[in-house]
Amino acid sequence: MDELITSSAAKIVAMLQSGEIEIGDTLAALEARIAEVDGDINALPTLCFERAREAAAQQGFSTSLLGGIPVAIKDLTDVAGVRTTYGSMLSENHVPRQSDLLVETIERNGGIVYAKSNTPEFGSGANTFNDVFGATRNPYDLSLSVGGSSGGAAAALASGCAWLAQGSDLGGSLRTPASFCGVTSLRPSPGLIPTSPGQQPFGAYSQTGPMARNVTDLALFADAMAGCSSLAGLGKPHQPTELQDAAAQPRKPLRVAFSIDLGIADTSTEVAAVCGAAITGLGRENIDIETAHPDLSMAHRAFDVPRALDYALSYGPELERIRSVIKPENAWNIEFGLQLTRDQILDSMAAQGEVFHNASRFMQNYDLLICPAAIVPPYPVEERYPGFSEGLAYSEYYRWLAIVYAITTTTLPVISIPCGKTDAGLPVGLQLIGKAHGERELFGYASYLEQVFDWDPLQAIRAG
Repeated sequence: MDELITSSAAKIVAMLQSGEIEIGDTLAALEARIAEVDGDINALPTLCFERAREAAAQQGFSTSLLGGIPVAIKDLTDVAGVRTTYGSMLSENHVPRQSDLLVETIERNGGIVYAKSNTPEFGSGANTFNDVFGATRNPYDLSLSVGGSSGGAAAALASGCAWLAQGSDLGGSLRTPASFCGVTSLRPSPGLIPTSPGQQPFGAYSQTGPMARNVTDLALFADAMAGCSSLAGLGKPHQPTELQDAAAQPRKPLRVAFSIDLGIADTSTEVAAVCGAAITGLGRENIDIETAHPDLSMAHRAFDVPRALDYALSYGPELERIRSVIKPENAWNIEFGLQLTRDQILDSMAAQGEVFHNASRFMQNYDLLICPAAIVPPYPVEERYPGFSEGLAYSEYYRWLAIVYAITTTTLPVISIPCGKTDAGLPVGLQLIGKAHGERELFGYASYLEQVFDWDPLQAIRAG
């Protein structure tokens, strides 16, 4: 069992495809591991092993892309017949009849859903806790947060309760948990990974993506998620192993821009020290590194308004009915969206165009833009958000995420990878930001940098 749990996803898939192991072996290994450690971590509060074993009884997995490997799905994403709460008491007992388009794609490519990963209510706030399931704790230190909102997914990977986990990202929800838990994630370009369209079928800011323990596994899962669908608002052509092929050929970036703060964040000394050391290591690889970043000073305006409008569209008509049930931060989010003025909306739309123009033009001169994936190391799990205990107002509660949400507004693809750890042994991650729609090149660069940073993704598993 331990040998399976510590194996890479790519190795598990290869063994499944060759017949060396069966899907039942992988499910048994995960079930045992979850029973052993997840009571303390609370990464996967909803399990569906019976559904998974029924799926495993079907034929044809050995020739599929994922080979029948079990995958975890975030509790914001519908899985038919499986309790899906969106982290809210409003949906405490919700069981969807229809899976999200993404889940159908993953299952069609040979993934078997066995669990739902924990998320904050509506995916809001970068600390994974909710009134339905409670808080998810960091496998590196159970007193600390895993970030959010894909915190359950990241913690499951780091603790050996998952080989592959799906997440989503509006304001850093793939990248912050990856940094806090020492795993990898891809926030893709709009259209690469289609999902059910919902109320905003052409939205570019909220994206779904894969999480894994290493770049090779990340590419495997990304390939299994990607491709066009006539049911999605956005899409683009994709070859079956396009990103795996790119990851299999590590590619040294020749010119890199590095910024510790993107000109808009206040990065902690601990994170700055770890990231600085990582960049120094890249310099020894004869990579041309320049301290630079695009002008993202308008990113706050470009992000705040579309985010608030999304809350108003989704929950505004029901605010007074649900106010006493949802967390106060979400009530504030909805109110903010309902109170937006015409001038605020027009100003934000102009800022969105400006930030994309600045970032896409800037990237013409670099292979990568690199910056921290979180400005602080993991913080106490009881702290609703950094600054909460000091009385930070709801209007500022997500400002510490500016270093990730600023990149959201560029719509550039981002792979987050761990680059080192603090003196306390806590993971620190970097955002590797590529050219617009440049996932193939980005995976090649990420594979190269992963070798340079030499991060052990099994540290938390070995520590128990």
